[in-house]
Amino acid sequence: MLRAAPSHRFSLLVRSLATHAATPATPTAPARHDWTKEEVKRVYDTPLLELVFRAASVHRQHHDPSKIQLCTLMNIKSGGCSEDCSYCSQSSRYTTATKASRLLDVEPVLEAARKAKENGSTRFCMGAAWRDLAGRKRGFERILEMVREIRQMDMEVCTTLGMLSPSQAKQLKEAGLTAYNHNLDTSREFYPQVITTRTYDDRLDTISHVRDAGISVCSGGILGLGESDTDRVGLIWEASNMPEHPESFPVNALVPIKGTPLENNEPVSHHALLRTIATARVILPTTIIRLAAGRQGLSENEQAMCFMAGANAVFTGDQMLTTPCSPWDEDKAMMSRWGLEGMRSFEHKNVARKEKSGTEHAPPSPPDVVRADGGGQLS
Repeated sequence: MLRAAPSHRFSLLVRSLATHAATPATPTAPARHDWTKEEVKRVYDTPLLELVFRAASVHRQHHDPSKIQLCTLMNIKSGGCSEDCSYCSQSSRYTTATKASRLLDVEPVLEAARKAKENGSTRFCMGAAWRDLAGRKRGFERILEMVREIRQMDMEVCTTLGMLSPSQAKQLKEAGLTAYNHNLDTSREFYPQVITTRTYDDRLDTISHVRDAGISVCSGGILGLGESDTDRVGLIWEASNMPEHPESFPVNALVPIKGTPLENNEPVSHHALLRTIATARVILPTTIIRLAAGRQGLSENEQAMCFMAGANAVFTGDQMLTTPCSPWDEDKAMMSRWGLEGMRSFEHKNVARKEKSGTEHAPPSPPDVVRADGGGQLS
């Protein structure tokens, strides 16, 4: 007669199977850069549970499924932006609760980075509500100092500062910047319904400058803007056809903010979010998929499904740029329950590769021409 295994042994086995990758039976397929939209759509349209299973399998071929990158985001200069992004409360064109402020001094930012590191975050991201850096020489120099100081803490450093010139990208790399965030937001076709003050090609140009400077590209999108499934496919397709897939691909769920044109948009469904994450994991197999804004509105079980489908990074801490964020203690407790742990700084292979390549042989970057009018925005 066979006896049933003790329940605690079964529980341990399930946990092991859920969080540790088996050795792939076949060699890992290389990332493709020639996906067609039709192929991406077929992946996206796969029955959801089958799609999540496929994504989980791809994830385990390229990543340690027990590791999650913990990132903390800080708004170092809020409001007063001249852009008309219809989802953003920092635009000067809309009446919202977000007020314009000057660029923070260096020390408060360093203190926030120290706090983030103490709480387990290994990437510190800084955002400034600017269209670009034209006329902001002193402000840019201050940001370069922030980058240099935070790198001394052995943390990955990311910034999002609007459009960049090639020279500015090189200066950020020389200061030690790990990654630059510049989201595409949505498909090329739907983009004009969301933003009119910056073109899709403007965004791609900045991404090219960042990549050429040897900085890791962080570029993804926002769900819930009013886009269709076709637009979500188009966004992933754009990322897949870049010369290098983005090092990280943030998937944001719109948090409607009063006073913005999208304040009454319906929340994106969890199954649409999950389907987008799973498709991105299949199409961008080596990329970090970041579960970003809107995560606080998900239940723990819904978040776990996103991790199963290939999400392997989150923002954690006190605040996003203008929306709530899940606190460190809650996130660490959740991760412990699911058998997950934080990545170390520079642990991800794509980040490590960029760090090793460096730009030590590149010539010094020439200074940009500074406009006398200060670009219409004080730094």
